[in-house]
Amino acid sequence: MPFSRVIGQETPVDVLRRALRSGKMAHAYLFEGIAGCGKGTTALAFVEAAFCGRDDGCGACPACRKMATLQHPDLHRLEPDGAFIKIDQIRDLQRELVLRPVEASVKACIIRDADRLNPSAANALLKTLEEPPGNALLILLTTNLDGVLQTVRSRCQLLRFAPLPEQVIENHLITIGQDPAAARLAASLAGGSLGTALEEGDEGAAGRVDLLELLRTISLNYVAPLFTAAEDMAADREQAMEKLNVLATLLRDLLLIQGGSNDVVNRDLLPRLEETAASQTQEKTLERIGHVMEARRALSRNANPRLTLDLLLMRLAAH
Repeated sequence: MPFSRVIGQETPVDVLRRALRSGKMAHAYLFEGIAGCGKGTTALAFVEAAFCGRDDGCGACPACRKMATLQHPDLHRLEPDGAFIKIDQIRDLQRELVLRPVEASVKACIIRDADRLNPSAANALLKTLEEPPGNALLILLTTNLDGVLQTVRSRCQLLRFAPLPEQVIENHLITIGQDPAAARLAASLAGGSLGTALEEGDEGAAGRVDLLELLRTISLNYVAPLFTAAEDMAADREQAMEKLNVLATLLRDLLLIQGGSNDVVNRDLLPRLEETAASQTQEKTLERIGHVMEARRALSRNANPRLTLDLLLMRLAAH
């Protein structure tokens, strides 16, 4: 997985390539950015280049071929076990890192969702960051920098990954064979996330229609459907955040229509949007946008998804 697979993140890629060329890699990096913007792809490309011994993977040597299938013995990946990364996972990693690399010059570990280290796990990892084995390379990934312990952050080199420009996403989707009109729509809905754009399809369109209908019909007079909707939306934290992002784009479009503009993101839903916009006031739409933004902030701080969505839908129903 060479750096050429990374889309639109030239600044962090240049930093990593310079480190590889100079031989002065940090022992720990913290990649921060929204989901689907290229953090994970960049981390794998960086590890591949480090194993390959070049500033980019050659794609042909044994190390690169093993990285292509994620089967290299010196690559380790760690992610939450349930809601959190737990101390036993960090202890297992520590035992692995003190051993010599099997084939490469370093042992690398990519830790996803570093903001979900529980306190004991974060403190255990801190000891490794303070006294790292000489052949260890740690790459922490997060969508929520504030959720990463400050002492952990201070011992990593921070690289920020910006949301991708809409045109970059659209061009990539067309390059891989998507219809230009579909690519344009998916890019406009992606919120800077290539991962989200790649997932957008018929199911995504149906999901937007369902959420728009929810905005139109939700009522405190019928609480059972309200709590059922909250339960469905909160089934998965990342999915909940994605649905909040979609709600935000729908409400933004409603506000634009109410202000006399048809320059909406959800262009394929324009008739439905116009119908919904006519049924409520601009003041109500603005209040609903504020409630959605507050729920997004709560989820980014690891609030309970079900409680957050229950509260949000009750607030939306009250307006």
